[in-house]
Amino acid sequence: MDTILYPETFFPKFRDIATRIGVQAIGRRIREIRGFDHTQREFGKMLGIGQTQLSKYEKGLSAPTLELLLKLKSYSGRSLDWIVTGGEGV
Repeated sequence: MDTILYPETFFPKFRDIATRIGVQAIGRRIREIRGFDHTQREFGKMLGIGQTQLSKYEKGLSAPTLELLLKLKSYSGRSLDWIVTGGEGV
């Protein structure tokens, strides 16, 4: 039988990346970017995703892709650092 090697084998901290980044906190910042001007359906359409997926991001049930993070950066004018960590980058 072949042995399957997972990233955690080589990088023990890899499995904790979602926790360290704070997917729920990212979701709160996505919700802040959306504001009260748009529904999830409207904002999802602007970002090229569905309402259900946007809801998962905002609730912290799913981590956003880099492509989506870049769209949020472009839309909001906020830094990727702020969207991901809540801090302001240099």
